[in-house]
Amino acid sequence: MSMPRTTLSLLLPVLCLSPLLAQEGGRPVDQKLARRVTPIVEVARDASPTVVYIKTEAVQAEQDFFGRMFARKVEGSGSGVVIHKDGFIITNYHVIRGARAITVQFDEQYDSKRYTAEVKSFVPEEDLALLRISGAREFPAIPMGTSSDLMPGETVVAIGNPYGQTYTVSTGIISGLHRNIQIPQENLEFDDLIQTDAGINPGNSGGPLLNINGELIGINNAMNSVAENIGFAIPVDRVRKVLEEQLLAPESSDTWLGFDVKFSDHAQVKSVVPGSPANIAGLQPGDCIVSIGGKAVVKPDEYAFARAAVSAQKEVEIVVERDGGKRQLKVEPWNRVDGQLYERIGVRLRDVEGRSNRWIEVREVRGGSPAAKLGLKAGDVLETARPLVGVRPRAWRLDDKESLARLVAPLDRGTRVELDVYRDADGDKRLTDADLLRGTLTLD
Repeated sequence: MSMPRTTLSLLLPVLCLSPLLAQEGGRPVDQKLARRVTPIVEVARDASPTVVYIKTEAVQAEQDFFGRMFARKVEGSGSGVVIHKDGFIITNYHVIRGARAITVQFDEQYDSKRYTAEVKSFVPEEDLALLRISGAREFPAIPMGTSSDLMPGETVVAIGNPYGQTYTVSTGIISGLHRNIQIPQENLEFDDLIQTDAGINPGNSGGPLLNINGELIGINNAMNSVAENIGFAIPVDRVRKVLEEQLLAPESSDTWLGFDVKFSDHAQVKSVVPGSPANIAGLQPGDCIVSIGGKAVVKPDEYAFARAAVSAQKEVEIVVERDGGKRQLKVEPWNRVDGQLYERIGVRLRDVEGRSNRWIEVREVRGGSPAAKLGLKAGDVLETARPLVGVRPRAWRLDDKESLARLVAPLDRGTRVELDVYRDADGDKRLTDADLLRGTLTLD
């Protein structure tokens, strides 16, 4: 059946115009799209794969109407950014404080998997924490810029998860530099923050502040809740300093291996603590570290990240060079608390919980240690510790071994600490005032 001539004549103008429809007003679609890709769009495209949404779960003790205590699950959220391909993430400490479980996820268009994050270290007074996730791939990492040459008025981009709205991009300018602010609810005080009018709301905490080149210039950490368009970020130069000097330092790690290194053209073992995981595995002073956990170690930053990736109670292989040959050593790290107490005092402890109280009991004493010189023995119960510093030394009640580790950590080598110790001398398994001993040790 042939088409009527009148119908064909009506279609011809449309057929002739159809190529022009693809140009949308005379300009090709791809050209119009290209005009919409601004530098801010490019920053968002490049940086978004490195930004993570952090969900936390904690338990909070509360009291009901009748005075009975109960535990309530509390969930929180925040943002973070990947700074190293091995899954290291920087965020604010207040985002993960007190969390017993931390889940991290990327924008689903880049990675739909949900990762369990480990807290590797944190510095509460700087409101910064270092997390790590593990995967079968290398993670995209944000390039770090500098905050030393920032200019008021320059364009910045913030990416985060305000009010649970994941991967929100906001833009603005640097409104001011070197701002001093207090955050009473977090008991924090800062004296060198970046001020911006880019949208920074609850949930943005820990996310990146970027310059127009897509480089990290700050970590968003606060907002002024009584004003509009005023947000703050920790300058990246400060973040880098805290990262290098504290977050990646072995003494800040959540694990303890029991050796120190020095650098020349390689990482060389300087000392090994007797009885430590490293000592048990056969590491010796003078060994040159070749790799840790399969990660090559040549430069100081390579050693720092490889060392920080180690997890407590998970065996790690350390390859060393000794006498011209390579040796593979299997090391099982301890957690940081056990390691600090073993290194500084010379004891391994265990937490004991009774019906109405908690205490810590000595499991093992390292020969030649401060604890051994004091005369501590397995089975002794530590009740209080009193650092003999200042005019009026304060006694600290020891409910668990972590409380003792927190007390000891900031004290200098050579500090004297007085201990109240209970020893069941008569073997009746009851501790009375007659079993109380008091002595002083000097910290290693």
